[in-house]
Amino acid sequence: MTASTVGLLHPGRMGSAIAAQLIAAGHQVLWCPTGRSAGTARRAAETGLTAVETLPLLLERSTVVFSICPPAAAEEVAGSVGDYDGIYVEANAISPHRTIAIAGRLRATVVDGSIIGPPPDEHSTARLYLSGPEDAVELVRRLLANSKAEPVPLGERIGAASAVKMAYGSFQKTSRALAAVSHAIADDYGVGEHLLKEANAFGGNALADPDGLPSAAARAWRWAPEMLEVAETARALGLPDALATGSAEVLSRWADDKDDFDLSLPATLRNLHRE
Repeated sequence: MTASTVGLLHPGRMGSAIAAQLIAAGHQVLWCPTGRSAGTARRAAETGLTAVETLPLLLERSTVVFSICPPAAAEEVAGSVGDYDGIYVEANAISPHRTIAIAGRLRATVVDGSIIGPPPDEHSTARLYLSGPEDAVELVRRLLANSKAEPVPLGERIGAASAVKMAYGSFQKTSRALAAVSHAIADDYGVGEHLLKEANAFGGNALADPDGLPSAAARAWRWAPEMLEVAETARALGLPDALATGSAEVLSRWADDKDDFDLSLPATLRNLHRE
């Protein structure tokens, strides 16, 4: 398709990876450094994002704006775009009901988006699920066609893309939270090797992969709020929410380990004991 100008709000690790795919496809991606950290500025520069002086200027120049931020900030970020009348991709890990509420407050044409998978690069592929008005979804799909951020249209229902994330995240995050508690219990009693033996006999699962837990701890600052969104989704459907809220509590124990991908497994398990 013809090259487009895209805006990215608050470029984090995932947002920058999506932006890199857009840039590789020939599109210009704008961001506004006002109020952002030096680390964010460095990431944006390394990705090849184009800095603009103000958010209104970013909005004026962008055909499509992506919001990819921590779940708790979704409404605040959406509120910052004011009367923007382009396409707003709400691609945060939030409940369908929050996405619907955000769509109802904006003048923009809102596309519900959810990202599943690691930050896309030459080695990894993610899926960007999309739902909303057909023309807007198709435009966003074409922006990322044949990229490592595979667009997956789901139809016109706002909330459908968010539901995929909530359903998938419910298992993915909860299973790791449960595995962490199991390994922490075994570690306290010095029976970790026996737990691993039983887990491996059971078959491949998160319980059989404790070496993956430090990575979960490093990302738990994002996962804990997402599990609260899963809980809200479950409650709205008349389903039990205790497992999701309990997982959020477990994950919150790792809040101080934010982005520490060098954390050891013993430290990961030890840090579950802190309040």
